[in-house]
Amino acid sequence: MSVNKTAPETLCPISRAEAVVGDRWTVLVLRELFMGSHRFDEIHAQTGATPQMVAARLKSMEGDGLVSRRAYSERPLRYEYHLTEKGQAFYSVVLALRAWGETWCKSGEEGVAVVYTHKTCGHTAGLGPLCDHCGELLRREELISQQSPAYAAERSARREAFKGIRGAGPSDQEV
Repeated sequence: MSVNKTAPETLCPISRAEAVVGDRWTVLVLRELFMGSHRFDEIHAQTGATPQMVAARLKSMEGDGLVSRRAYSERPLRYEYHLTEKGQAFYSVVLALRAWGETWCKSGEEGVAVVYTHKTCGHTAGLGPLCDHCGELLRREELISQQSPAYAAERSARREAFKGIRGAGPSDQEV
C-alpha cells in the first residue's frame, strides 16, 4: 500500500485519501482517464487546467500509484497515462461525486450529463451506486455510457478550442 508521505499524521483514512486526491484538478484528471482520455493533450483540453497543473497532477498521481505512464511514440518520445488498480478503485468515488453533482449542483432542466446503461440487465442504471432496475452494484466494466447532446457538444467545444491554443505548454514528452 502506497502511503502519501505528506499526509497529516493521522489514522483518519479520509484525511489520508484527501491528501492524495483532494483537489479539483486531480479529480478532473481522474474523470478524464475514466472517460478514456489517455494522452496529455486530451486531458489538458477537457480539464481546463493549465498545462503545468495537468503535468504536476499526472506526476503526483504516478508517484502515488494511481496512474502509470506508457510510451506510445519513440520519436518523439510521447506518453499515455493509464489507471492502475489503485486508480481504478477510485471509480466508486467518481460515481458518488457524479450522483451528488447531478442531484444537488444542477437544475432539473439541464438533464443528466451522462446516462449509463447497465449491461447486466440492459436497463438505465440511474445515479448509483446500485442499478435502479436490478439493484446490483454498478461496476465500470458493466456500464455503457451515453453523453447527452449538450454535454457532448460542451466536450467537443473544449476540444476545438484547445486545438487553437495547442503548443502553449508541456507536451506529452515533457511530462
